[in-house]
Amino acid sequence: MLGTFLTVSARTSRSSAEVYDLMMRIDREAKASMSIFEEGSLLSRVNNNETDLLDEHIIYCLNLSRRVSEQSGGVYDVTVGPLVEAYGFAAKDRQASINVDSLLEFVGIDKLQVVDGRLQKADSRMKIDFNSIAKGYVVDMAARALEEWGIEDYLVDIGGEVRCRGVNAKGGAWRIGIETPFDGNNSMGEFVQQVISLTDSSMATSGNYRRYYLDDQGQKISHTIDPRTGRSAVTSLLSATVIAPTCAEADAYGTMFMAMDLEQALLTARKLEDEGVQVYFIAACQNDEYDIYYSRSLADALATVDGYRAIE
Repeated sequence: MLGTFLTVSARTSRSSAEVYDLMMRIDREAKASMSIFEEGSLLSRVNNNETDLLDEHIIYCLNLSRRVSEQSGGVYDVTVGPLVEAYGFAAKDRQASINVDSLLEFVGIDKLQVVDGRLQKADSRMKIDFNSIAKGYVVDMAARALEEWGIEDYLVDIGGEVRCRGVNAKGGAWRIGIETPFDGNNSMGEFVQQVISLTDSSMATSGNYRRYYLDDQGQKISHTIDPRTGRSAVTSLLSATVIAPTCAEADAYGTMFMAMDLEQALLTARKLEDEGVQVYFIAACQNDEYDIYYSRSLADALATVDGYRAIE
């Protein structure tokens, strides 16, 4: 689903085949709307100026993206599409020489307006990239579909983006692992750094330890682009796990934090905790060890907090 793994655990009288068919219908609907990898998707056509008419999915994600951009002071921005392409992270070959200043001229969500369901661009070269929010949004779509079937106990996991409700098969909270963020960790769960117990909530983790490469100078280029500089974000944060009311929010906030330096991420996390957003940060420190920071309200959900730092 969306090019990654899908796990659905639910207490239901529906058959596995029925649940699978439901998930595949949602997958097709999401790809047809928001995929930048499908040439015929609505978003691809909008990006290529073949249409300006938007659907409910794109409008929702744009509205949420605008809110997160405002909360982050512009650190989060879904119009980094041209930069993502230039660095080779959008199924495009990376450019040998990137004119960052030129590309930044048509980056900025404030240069987009939605009027009567149609998109107005300040510059026709602007492109939207929902990779930082779409997976979480599709998790929300899947969760809503299960609830429409009357399912009260479920967990939906698409590529590590999770939404859960009720209890697991043993009658307890759902237990979700946070991976150890060392470069090249592609194990999908083999190396777990922490376990969080959740119910009636959503969780997403962003990090720069999977999607990256080394440039000709040996510098690490990650897929998280800082829209203020047009370059790969530089931060001591290795991963940012976010718990939020919706998975789309958790997904977007995770990317936002990874584009910030640690000090700004901690300051922003303090503010967002009042809005029901909790975080678990893993940051690099000396001797290849980790500094761990967590929202104080998350403490009871963590397997351990020994040696960790609560965000005050």
